[in-house]
Amino acid sequence: MATFVLVPGAWLGAWAWEDTAQALRERGHTALPLTLTGLAEYADRGTPETDLETHIADITDFVERHGLRQVTLVAHSYAAAPVTGAAGRLGERLERVIYVDSAPFAAGMCMLDLMPAEAVDQLRRQVAEFGDGWRLPMPPLAVLGLSSSLDGLDENKRELLRAGATCQPFGTFAQRLAVAAEPGPDVDRVLVACHDFANLLDAGVPMLAFLNQPPWRRFDLSTGHWPMLSAPAELAHILASTAS
Repeated sequence: MATFVLVPGAWLGAWAWEDTAQALRERGHTALPLTLTGLAEYADRGTPETDLETHIADITDFVERHGLRQVTLVAHSYAAAPVTGAAGRLGERLERVIYVDSAPFAAGMCMLDLMPAEAVDQLRRQVAEFGDGWRLPMPPLAVLGLSSSLDGLDENKRELLRAGATCQPFGTFAQRLAVAAEPGPDVDRVLVACHDFANLLDAGVPMLAFLNQPPWRRFDLSTGHWPMLSAPAELAHILASTAS
């Protein structure tokens, strides 16, 4: 049986993984959702200094504090950035890394690099006007849906997403990944691609070509960008399959 550390994407906490974690536990696995500093129940721990390095430390400290070994790190969306940093630091504790609708970051990258300049400018205005200069409120779902598929989220799930979201410390988007140390050669590398990302991979985007080649293993999931909410059982099935 595997030990899964489930890291949520932007604006979310461990709560988002609840159904997927339960499905994994029913299969006999250990499933440990993690909330990062400044989010969800840890919102009051965030400060203007909370950045990407803070979240990398959250993950590595969690694994080490709990004495975990043969860990499968699971990164959803934004979490790809801190998980990439943590994966290179966990050494022999790490057995597998899984990117859910996301991909590993290269050294020198930050989340803002993935957005058009005008979108970055808009986010900076939101932080300045509504986030005390350091917090980013989650955009309305209609805006998120322009860049990330909402497929599979009925009105109840959309309300759950809206109600559970907290402001994201903007430093986590703006700070660049200082070092992207490669995990050891024996670490299993897995990609779970949902609708839009699967289309990008199939389109042959050069910077993503490596994800379609060994040692990467790819699993496609027919749903939108938040599969832990829209298809939790199906996502759990795929995660469990990677460890079988």
